[in-house]
Amino acid sequence: MRFVSLFNAPMRFANLIDAVPADTRPVTLPGAENWMQGRTLFGGASAALALQAVRRAMPDLPPFRAAQVGFVAPVGANLAFSVEMVRQGRNVTQVRSDIASDGKLALTALMLFGEEREPNALHPAGKADPWPGAPEDCEDVGQGPTNFFTQNLEIRRAQDERGKGPPLVRRWVRLKDREGLDPVIQAIVLGDALPPGSMRAMQRQGPLSSINWSFNLLDPEARTRDGWFLAEAASDHADHGYSSERLRLWNAEGEQILAGMQAAAIFG
Repeated sequence: MRFVSLFNAPMRFANLIDAVPADTRPVTLPGAENWMQGRTLFGGASAALALQAVRRAMPDLPPFRAAQVGFVAPVGANLAFSVEMVRQGRNVTQVRSDIASDGKLALTALMLFGEEREPNALHPAGKADPWPGAPEDCEDVGQGPTNFFTQNLEIRRAQDERGKGPPLVRRWVRLKDREGLDPVIQAIVLGDALPPGSMRAMQRQGPLSSINWSFNLLDPEARTRDGWFLAEAASDHADHGYSSERLRLWNAEGEQILAGMQAAAIFG
């Protein structure tokens, strides 16, 4: 099987997005090594690519609303995308999007798209509380290890707690280079950018790994200011080597954009 090489491109997530084909031909993602978390593209990046594959294959779908994502195996640079219509109703369309890495299934996602309708229930999500202050006023915490996807992010502290304590992590995050990316893609990339909140409750250091991610996009346009999102990962229960995590994302004004849930494996 011949791979189409698209290397020698700048380190921009838009290059990965642009490389996603509208068919099932295999591709080599440009600069994928700059978006890795260990052996795999991190979860937010992989889920965003799966959504882009659907958009390319089916450009006339309603607005994106939700997804159930399974991280089956490491997602590398040599990928093939597969998109399948599951059901198209009058208002709601469900599509399956798979990513194979080096010929083996690495990610599978069920994605939901829905037309907007006249609301029969109104209940806005609560604003971010406690409010950490505007991202510009918060402490820059750096970009983490070299050759890690966080080198592509701006990250600012959004909580007073440090070190061990309640299993919750909050950070202001945005992509350094957002050119060519719509806010929905940015929100998905950043919605799984934090380590599990259970990291702060671990008795000893060890690796952690996301297994799945189910989320609802509350604002189908994912509107925010200057690319900033307030991200939160919090453990609701951790035991037996696993953690049930709550993942949330707010915009720069404190309005919730994304509500999610995730299973994480806790090693060590």
